[in-house]
Amino acid sequence: MITEKKQLLLITNKQSMVDCVQEGVSMQFEVAHANSLHTGFNMALNLLPDIILLDYSSFRSGRNFKNIANFKSNHFLTKAWLVVYAEERYRAEAESRFRKVVDEFIYSPTIEALCGRIVKLVYSNRSLSNYWKDAFMGMFNIISQPVVLLDQNEIVAMNDAFKQSFDVKEKKGLKLTDFVKCENVQKVKDSLRNFARGKHIKAATKTALLLRNDKVRNARINFSKLNRNFGHQFVMFIDLMEESEVINNRIGTASEEVENCFKQNSQLTDFKFTNREKEIIELLIKGYKTKDISEALFISPKTIEKHRSNIIKRTNSDTILESIIYAINHKLIDYQKV
Repeated sequence: MITEKKQLLLITNKQSMVDCVQEGVSMQFEVAHANSLHTGFNMALNLLPDIILLDYSSFRSGRNFKNIANFKSNHFLTKAWLVVYAEERYRAEAESRFRKVVDEFIYSPTIEALCGRIVKLVYSNRSLSNYWKDAFMGMFNIISQPVVLLDQNEIVAMNDAFKQSFDVKEKKGLKLTDFVKCENVQKVKDSLRNFARGKHIKAATKTALLLRNDKVRNARINFSKLNRNFGHQFVMFIDLMEESEVINNRIGTASEEVENCFKQNSQLTDFKFTNREKEIIELLIKGYKTKDISEALFISPKTIEKHRSNIIKRTNSDTILESIIYAINHKLIDYQKV
């Protein structure tokens, strides 16, 4: 679903076409108009439009139309979708001259049909590129701070600084919740999901993150969406040392929900099992059943089941086996003594 209008630059000297296009795509686009290619090129550099629509019949006989190649030769406009609208009778002529620089030719019989085709571009699989996302990803690995691209809780990409700071070996399957305290995992998941779906552009807060060497580091983190329309993806900047803001707090709308969630994560005490929970886990590792544990610890089976349930819940696991594996991997029990 589209929540923000995209930018369309229409280059034509026909006012009737301008009126029809503005009416036909007004729900999806903000339309800017230029009556010459020279003017249109300068406007495009300022607007960075999603679509540049050229009316072939307006400039077919003029020498200026050959300057259409300028639009694709400029780095800042390579992501704009360059469309030429022409009558069917000019198909061969237009394509032979400009096939190499035009992304799409449209030969719809009416302006209304043209508008329909333009609107479909927004929803198609080859839809409009997110220029700022592409530009950011081009600088991703030269940023000295740890940065990750997230799809809600899933880590889609991480820069070199993040890999070094958190001693990350594997590249796939990591989640942001792998780096927060386990008591708060579900709350963090819910908060990230709501932020991804919500209206807020950014969230900034302080929290504690778990490094891969089992140490906890306090950090200032900033979440920012590259585009409201780009699925559920957003960027997280991590500042482990500096006190300065990574993202300007005056820009965009801030999510207090994310801030509060991660502050609570920082305030939690270090995770550890109770002595009774450790005893139960150690006996489970040895292969004891509930009845055996009951006899060994002199507690009722009902109490044991309650402890098992608490262990599963606190480690954010689905089964007691996952909880045991978690306890071993995070050195929460002395496995060597079991």
